[in-house]
Amino acid sequence: MESLRITGQRPISGDVTISGNKNAVLPMIPALLLTDEECVLHNVPDIRDVRSMLEIAGVLGAEFTFEKNTLRFKCSKVRETTIPRELCAKNRTSILFAAPLICRCGKAELYPPGGDVIGRRRLDGHFYGLTKLGAEMSGDLTYIFNAPSRLAGRELFLDESSVTATEQILLAAATAEGVTTLYNAACEPHVNDLANLLNEMGAKISGIGSNTLTIEGVEKLHGAEHTVIGDHIEAGSFLALAAATGGSITVHGTNNRNHWMLRRVFERLGVKIELLGDRIFLPGGQTPEIQCDYGGHIPQISDGPWPHFPSDMMSCTIVAATQCKGTVMFFEKMFESRIYFADRLISMGANAIVCDPHRVVITGKANLHAQEMSSPDIRAGMAMVIAALCAKGTSTINHAEIIYRGYEDLISKLRGIGAEVEDIRI
Repeated sequence: MESLRITGQRPISGDVTISGNKNAVLPMIPALLLTDEECVLHNVPDIRDVRSMLEIAGVLGAEFTFEKNTLRFKCSKVRETTIPRELCAKNRTSILFAAPLICRCGKAELYPPGGDVIGRRRLDGHFYGLTKLGAEMSGDLTYIFNAPSRLAGRELFLDESSVTATEQILLAAATAEGVTTLYNAACEPHVNDLANLLNEMGAKISGIGSNTLTIEGVEKLHGAEHTVIGDHIEAGSFLALAAATGGSITVHGTNNRNHWMLRRVFERLGVKIELLGDRIFLPGGQTPEIQCDYGGHIPQISDGPWPHFPSDMMSCTIVAATQCKGTVMFFEKMFESRIYFADRLISMGANAIVCDPHRVVITGKANLHAQEMSSPDIRAGMAMVIAALCAKGTSTINHAEIIYRGYEDLISKLRGIGAEVEDIRI
């Protein structure tokens, strides 16, 4: 087991350059299987989830090199259409290999995907999209797909704006016969980046950035070279860290439009940030005070599909709120188990009331003290890092390998802004 030992209440200041977007790269790896030509991706984060997706691609027949954040990838021939159970269980996006295998080989067999345990995560949108486009599905404990002929485009409507279901349909429809129109599609930055990569490979996708996507199927995709966008969740995590500790930070590699909602939420916490094109500056020495709603009512911060506040930012923002004067309610609408990490904050001295699986009320400013904790998921793990940096004393966060699934070179980045942190093995 890997653990982090963190001594809190050290001055935080400096610069951080964010890595490539984790949630963009993970679906891009299956997308590369849609062509037998070489593709090159730049700005690929060297994190464990990327490595596990590449492990699956290797089993299926891909050849690749991954050095200095550049991935060179080619799959001349798919030699396997079944993904072993243990590889499917390593992350959530293993399910996205279904569409490329169906498109290239006419069949695919997968096991239920793994990933963070943050509540029920439906796969219905994936199965709806693949079967409506012409794949036949069977199996119970496994997902077996067969397509006796080329998939065919049609109109589709998702009953929820699922990111991975949208990505699955993009992969399947790119080489389907005819036109697919997808309504109520997800439009997060990483979904848009995947669509842009597919277009660079020869796909014809329009409506990128909206919740209606039109995919005109093409006969064949070709190789491409693409640079992955910066990770807006990593950027937000470090900004929450600086806001919680009262530090000053400049986060490089950002895009203003991906942080408009983050700025609005930080304004409600009384935290000022400046969006400066390719970087974000959070001044140090702020004394944040939560801004009440009109009439003096307690404000509510809730998540939702893009462009609402991302669910992946809730945990880190909750920690930041413990260091702000005033009271705020967080309403986690998307996943019923994400809020439970607040119990760890309570053990550290946070003034938090967990109302139900979806809501927690935070009152600050709280004086946190060191604690030994265990990371339940990627984002809660990063939130615990932030809490430990605020706390008096030295904290230990166990199962840090879960955090490393989503944050590249985390210890170096933390030390670069003044954090006292050590990687240990227990």
